[in-house]
Amino acid sequence: MMLVDSHAHIYSEEFKEDREEALARAMAEGVEKIYMPNIDHTTIDAMLETEEKHPSQCLPMMGLHPAYVKNDFERELYLVEEWLGKKSFAGVGECGIDLYWDKTFLPQQQEALKVQVELAKKHKLPIILHTRDAFEETYEIIAAAQDGTLEGIFHCFSGTAEEAVRVKELGFLMGIGGVSTFKNGGMDKVLPHVQLEDLVLETDCPYLAPAPHRGKRNEPLYVPLIAKRVAELLGKPLDEVAAVTSQNALNLFKL
Repeated sequence: MMLVDSHAHIYSEEFKEDREEALARAMAEGVEKIYMPNIDHTTIDAMLETEEKHPSQCLPMMGLHPAYVKNDFERELYLVEEWLGKKSFAGVGECGIDLYWDKTFLPQQQEALKVQVELAKKHKLPIILHTRDAFEETYEIIAAAQDGTLEGIFHCFSGTAEEAVRVKELGFLMGIGGVSTFKNGGMDKVLPHVQLEDLVLETDCPYLAPAPHRGKRNEPLYVPLIAKRVAELLGKPLDEVAAVTSQNALNLFKL
């Protein structure tokens, strides 16, 4: 059973001691592709080193995470643009809006997202969206920019059934991760109304480990647990969930 982790920070410090083992564990469970979203300038080297060691399994993206958008965000975006112009990346991201921790930089986050949307269009790459406590704010910018050429993922989707419909109408996929396994995560009320063709699987490791590992470090090894939960909620065979979500990811990332 081949699986794809469409969103994993496997290059992060949390894997410093056992990254090779974690990647081997994932491969042994059929997780053959791991897409790595960037955070800011401090994470680029580690991400690219991980790609260099595992070029067929670990594929990098380039972007600026909204939680790291500060007053110097334009300098960060120049670097993103520079990298996109000199190297091949699977997508633009992760980017978007995050109002969970701090609303101070909302205008800067909005501007940073608009810039990265244009970069995604320019380079014909999918865009990976982070929308924590900010679905409406993010949706508004993406909807205004959608001219039929923009595609991507609403990463860590945990919205309502109505929001799922709106994501689909935009032509975007929904990234389903560990929240789907949480007792009070709410996805048991949403996923039964969503089509498998609109989903990709993700871990967002090292964060949001699925049950029964909630609260511990997440890793790509756990993609099968998420696939199993999605299969239960959609009433689909596990192998069908694995095959369709993996193909959705490979189609989006042009592999």
